Amino acid sequence: MDRKTTIPAAWRHRRTRYDPPGLDEAIAAAQGLTDRLESQIEIAAQLSGVPEDEVRSRVLMMRVQTSWKRPGSAPGRQTEVVVVKRRGLRAT
Repeated sequence: MDRKTTIPAAWRHRRTRYDPPGLDEAIAAAQGLTDRLESQIEIAAQLSGVPEDEVRSRVLMMRVQTSWKRPGSAPGRQTEVVVVKRRGLRAT
């Protein structure tokens, strides 16, 4: 039962695939990290590897779209309150 297991040769040469985030994903991540517009642009540009000028126009466009969808909400993080109640065992 004391068998030595070795890793197959094909597994030794595996590489991890790296896919940088798309621009929309990078902007969503930046918006989750900070509420400041300039910081969001800088973070999204670094994550996606896209120039800041291109990111700036996209961030501003996304802000206009999100504020248009929810006219009563303020920009920034939204919190939702969820209450979970535990019920006791029922007597039968």
